[in-house]
Amino acid sequence: MNEPPIRVGSILYTLVDPNRGHEAAYNRWYERDHFYAGCMIGPWLFSGRRFVATRELKDLRFPEQNPVAQPGTGSYLAIYWVLEGHEDEHFQWASEQVHWLYDHGRGFAERSHVHTVLFDHQTTRYREADPVPLALALDHPYRGLVSVFLDRAEGVDPAELDAWLDQEGLPGNLTGTGVASAASFAPRPREGDVTQNAPMDLGSLPGGPERSLQLFFLETDPREIWDTFLAYGDQIAASGLATLALAAPFLPTIPGTDRYTDELW
Repeated sequence: MNEPPIRVGSILYTLVDPNRGHEAAYNRWYERDHFYAGCMIGPWLFSGRRFVATRELKDLRFPEQNPVAQPGTGSYLAIYWVLEGHEDEHFQWASEQVHWLYDHGRGFAERSHVHTVLFDHQTTRYREADPVPLALALDHPYRGLVSVFLDRAEGVDPAELDAWLDQEGLPGNLTGTGVASAASFAPRPREGDVTQNAPMDLGSLPGGPERSLQLFFLETDPREIWDTFLAYGDQIAASGLATLALAAPFLPTIPGTDRYTDELW
């Protein structure tokens, strides 16, 4: 596939919980104010989307104990694309903007961040020869998303893991399963980054250079093909090349509604 001129460079991945009893208020604040004022109006950020993990979806996650999200946490996920080559410009704006919003009473105290991290795009693998490109993935009406966090095993070269994913790990997931694409990202460390000065705790740590995040975009409900990801976890374990740190399914939210706010716990 020829890469279009609009390319994803880095992303913001922010997994958050509203405090109990504040679910609808948080949902409305985020989608009617913060989604735009804290992210979408910023320079060089060109796409964003929100997802939700109901109690049923949280119960599918594995392994239960993991370095990303403790059991039962991480209800709302927002993902944003930043244009390649302009990442630092956007994240500097975002750092200043979030402080401005909080200083002017436009934060939301009744929430906690579970895992808010900046990631750099690495590769995208597609099922089709003429696919929906990653730049459009957050705008396309996919029915689900699965986040998979991998930790490369000690002593394993990144190229070796990439080759295994290309030849063995991912082909089965991208054929006849409803998975349209799988994009991989590397976390940015918080130390020295603009996120280090955030006006709130951002939750669990990004992970080291061994960590990667895979985003699987689904044309079907993740519950219908969860066995595919269970099998993927078994494949990864058998390879000895990496550890699956967390696999977590999500559904897209329905903007302008309080759908799912009563299904989080």
